[in-house]
Amino acid sequence: MEAWGQSPACSSSRKARTGPSLASVLNDLPSAATLRYRGPGVLPWGTLDEDDDEGGRSLQAFAETAQMESHPSRELPWPMQARRAHRKSQATGQLASGSESRAAYWTRQLSRTKGKMKEGFQTIQPWAWTLKKIGGQFGAGTESYFSLLRFLLFLNLVASVIEICMKLIPTWLEGAPPGPPGPNISSPCGSYIPHTHGLVAFPTQLFNLLSGEGYLEWSPLFYGFYPPRSNLAITYLCSVFAISVIYLLCILRRSVSGLKETLLAESDILTSYSHRVFSAWNFGLCGDVHVRLRQRIILYELQVDLEEAVVRRRAAEQTLSQRAKVWSMRALLNVLVLALLGAAFYGIYWATEYTLTLQETPLVRQTPLFKLLVDYLPSIFISLFNFVLPPVFKFIASLEGYTQSRQIVLILLRTVFLRLASLVFLLVSLWSQITCGGNMEAEGCKACGYNYKEIPCWETRLGQEMYKLVLFDLLMGLLVTLLVQFPRKILCGLCPGALGRLSGTLEFQVPDEVLGLIYAQTVVWVGSFFCPLLPLINTAKFLILFCLKKITLFSIYSPASRTFRASTANFFFPLVLLVGLAISAVPVLYSIFLIPPSKLCGPFRGKLSIWAQIPEAIESLPQTAQNFLYFLGTQAFTVPLLILSSILMMYTVALANCYGRLISELKRQIETEVQNKVFLAQRAVALSSRNGTS
Repeated sequence: MEAWGQSPACSSSRKARTGPSLASVLNDLPSAATLRYRGPGVLPWGTLDEDDDEGGRSLQAFAETAQMESHPSRELPWPMQARRAHRKSQATGQLASGSESRAAYWTRQLSRTKGKMKEGFQTIQPWAWTLKKIGGQFGAGTESYFSLLRFLLFLNLVASVIEICMKLIPTWLEGAPPGPPGPNISSPCGSYIPHTHGLVAFPTQLFNLLSGEGYLEWSPLFYGFYPPRSNLAITYLCSVFAISVIYLLCILRRSVSGLKETLLAESDILTSYSHRVFSAWNFGLCGDVHVRLRQRIILYELQVDLEEAVVRRRAAEQTLSQRAKVWSMRALLNVLVLALLGAAFYGIYWATEYTLTLQETPLVRQTPLFKLLVDYLPSIFISLFNFVLPPVFKFIASLEGYTQSRQIVLILLRTVFLRLASLVFLLVSLWSQITCGGNMEAEGCKACGYNYKEIPCWETRLGQEMYKLVLFDLLMGLLVTLLVQFPRKILCGLCPGALGRLSGTLEFQVPDEVLGLIYAQTVVWVGSFFCPLLPLINTAKFLILFCLKKITLFSIYSPASRTFRASTANFFFPLVLLVGLAISAVPVLYSIFLIPPSKLCGPFRGKLSIWAQIPEAIESLPQTAQNFLYFLGTQAFTVPLLILSSILMMYTVALANCYGRLISELKRQIETEVQNKVFLAQRAVALSSRNGTS
């Protein structure tokens, strides 16, 4: 504030010196006057009320000049109240003179309506205050987890509505669906008996609920229940593509917004501490609670910056031998990570292959509990590896000498590879069983194109596996929270001695929790085609998970000692979601186009492939519509479209490069102008000092 306003005593003492000071010269610059100006009718920063008449006249002239500016209000360096008054006066003047066109008027009204709708949507967002409180108390990383959970909850809710409207409702519009096939119905592809008839004991009913068998196997929950009707088959298939497009657009929109924040946060200009100190505060906060939350958020951001600066400084001070030692250690640790991942994948593949063998044993068939354990054997192996290996990956990442943000990214990459690849190995094993190891000429697959003897309705079998994975993941989360985390917190509070220190302080592990969400969502994406109500189940699961995690966060966990940037989370988490969506699309598309559908269940029974229903539906359309749709699949349409897309992409890349060079040039000009102003100010002070001495 010394450069903006001085007391009279200080001014008189400085006038007695020889020549003006650097601060007074800087105050006389137009840029300083612009910076100090706060709008019409408001005194500049650092100006006292008892200024002389000359200063008042200059201020009034400056204000009148600013009022006559024709620039938009958003471009003027005024406070918000002055901008509103200026905008209102401009609108009144234009309306009086009739210079504003009708198009400009409606454009302005549309912009206002859009802004109000955006503000209204933000106010009705669920758990907005909860997320703000979590971010202030536990950091932006933990807040990003709950934000992602809310986003996935919204996606599953939308998918559930589409599934009900395009699958369940059309099933009953044409009459009640037929019951399951009887035991006396047979075909060249064998027989299919979905559940046993007669009285069933309660433990068996409970085991059927957990495994998706019995009375649930022939229910709207799974693919085999839906009857072979042409309209239902079309809506069933179209719903899959519609939901996939909605998923893709929503995730891309979230990724793009996160990418903007990441680029701004990682740029050299905005990561300076001055930006955190002078530009991170929200002056619209009301109340001590909001102020304290915002202070904690800024504190966590500064903590991350300081931690990463220390790591970079240590890395810059390393010698060549020390760097070679670090890289050798990293190579050995990566080999260890690959070995652990290979062991996990082999265990999952073995468990899936061995499940069919165990299911045929008499002991497992006669004991419902053993049968349930055997059915859940792949899920148990997957959950076991997902529970054991992420802490090992975290310990390995701490030995590699990376920054905190880089460690988070490495842990996420390794954990997501473990979770998604384990799911891929499970699917590969199931597909090997369905297609007889890919050999369609084998004895079990030659008649129907799939292994009809062991898996008469393979779509329902896949849906059951995904159903068990989702259910087992929820049960494991509840059991870990109730039987591990709560007792550990109680033990830590009751035993302040060595036993309490051994139990340690619980911290919310954002990478593990986020990867758990992405894994669960990927399972739902894979299984929603074979288990149509799986998004609805996942919606209820995420709702329970949100409430449970919120309660445990405030009652069990303490703020993390090491946090990471919210920009990294906002971009990296949707990116991993996109990877999960791409992985889930492969088995679904493979099932639709290449594997023959089951002959005894489902809406596509009797077809050569699931996709064959679409050409048959197109043939029933008028000839003009058929010609148009077939034209979309010809080279006459795809080649020009590809060329046009390539031209637009090249134009966009060239335009982005031009803008990038322009921005770089403007930054260099700003730096040059700053240096010139400092140099001129120093020269002015030097010349004034010489004139004063002479």
